[in-house]
Amino acid sequence: MNIRVLLADDHALVRSGIHSLLRTMPGIQVVAEAADGATALMEAETHKPDLAILDIAMKGMNGIEAVRHFRARCPEVRLLMLSMYSSEEYVMQALNAGASGYLLKDSASHELEKAIRQITQGQRYLDSFLSPEALEQYMRRVAEKGSNIEVLTPRQRQILQLIAEGDNTKEIAYRLSLSGKTVETHRAQLMDRLDIHDVPGLVRYAIRIGLTTAEK
Repeated sequence: MNIRVLLADDHALVRSGIHSLLRTMPGIQVVAEAADGATALMEAETHKPDLAILDIAMKGMNGIEAVRHFRARCPEVRLLMLSMYSSEEYVMQALNAGASGYLLKDSASHELEKAIRQITQGQRYLDSFLSPEALEQYMRRVAEKGSNIEVLTPRQRQILQLIAEGDNTKEIAYRLSLSGKTVETHRAQLMDRLDIHDVPGLVRYAIRIGLTTAEK
């Protein structure tokens, strides 16, 4: 039986390249594509893929937020995170959100195929360049000190991402169907919880934890 794959990346050329690569792999079929997390969820509900491959840094709803929504709305879909970043924090954010695997974008094609087959068999897959020892050390640090991002609500994480992508209060309010005052309240609360009190600091933090990238 074919492994049915949904592919989500906000760069059309990247999607096209990965799609072409997947077509060369026996028994793997791309059934849908998306340019953002929200569209990926809708396509998943329509096409019922076995696996979704998600870019970690998409505009609007990034890959990590999409994983959380997939777990709630499409729990049967297994999730592979695709990223340019190998830091332990990015990896653990993805795994803690519910991803079954984490693969770097510069990985060899055979590793992508291996990840897809392993994950659809119910196993976890981490890129061969990632260090299990470094991940264990990171998990110990988080267990001892906690992770700031986990204290934010989903709405605060969403607003943090939009701030980092350059949206102002009015634009955020329009996109999320909120009042400007509500957006300002959420921003003040997330600044307080993160102990970061300026927008450049929020942008740097959002990039560091994988909510967005410098190129966005």
